[in-house]
Amino acid sequence: MAERTGTARRSPLNRDRVLSVAVALADETGIEGLSMRKLAQELGVVPMALYKHVANKEELLDGMVDAVVGGIGDPPEGADWKDAVRNRILSARSALRGHAWALQALRSRTRPTPAVLAYLDSVIGTFRAGGLSLDLTHHAMHALGSRVLGFTQELYDAPPPQAGPPEPGPSAEESAAVAARYPHVTELTRSVAHDRESVVGQGCDDQFEFEFALDLLLDGFEKLHGQGWKSTNAGGTRS
Repeated sequence: MAERTGTARRSPLNRDRVLSVAVALADETGIEGLSMRKLAQELGVVPMALYKHVANKEELLDGMVDAVVGGIGDPPEGADWKDAVRNRILSARSALRGHAWALQALRSRTRPTPAVLAYLDSVIGTFRAGGLSLDLTHHAMHALGSRVLGFTQELYDAPPPQAGPPEPGPSAEESAAVAARYPHVTELTRSVAHDRESVVGQGCDDQFEFEFALDLLLDGFEKLHGQGWKSTNAGGTRS
């Protein structure tokens, strides 16, 4: 990292430099390995010097999140609302995936940071500029959920890599028993794992699955917009 050079250590300390080095350090060591003491050491200053620029580690993490989210690219000029929202969300996904720690830090925030609010404001503004009503835009943002920032929570995350030799898999008898008890899960799992001509290839492609669901949502919003959909009915308003 550049901060380990003598020239970099002598450069003035400011908030942007603190955040830039914190992001680089987290990229290298992970968010668990980031501390104010380690950051101060990387910057070549005493830890107390950091507190002139960030009040504590939580404020540091807020700033790091903003540094990443602030780098999300703008959609191409002239794009319609649907393409613009799609491009913006995929740009967010790319930005977050470029920093393995960013998703964990973002989830740990108790409220949106300024850059996150600005990003959400721009997405809402794109829907509104495309003619979508406030009503539909409200429900569209709920439907997108965390997907608007480029990530989703799977029902079951992939297990972490094992240390040492892999554990033996189930026996043929155990596999047959599971298949008999859960036939539809087994059928789907075997189909995905062995259909070599599938669009997603062997197993599940996270990027394909993300874009597949995103496109379904955007197509649905477009259809509802064309129909002049409203969330009100005879029984009142759904929020």
